[in-house]
Amino acid sequence: MDQKKQPTKEAVRQWLQNKLVDRRPPPDPQQIRRELGWDLVKVERGEVPQR
Repeated sequence: MDQKKQPTKEAVRQWLQNKLVDRRPPPDPQQIRRELGWDLVKVERGEVPQR
């Protein structure tokens, strides 16, 4: 007989986490700029960051 193994709890948690990440909308452009440090580059150049 073919017996199926039950996945581990960790594997299920990881699968659920991946599914939740897939469903989230992308962050707003301002947050992306902050995380990439683009505003810091503008400050170093003497430009004023837009808010």
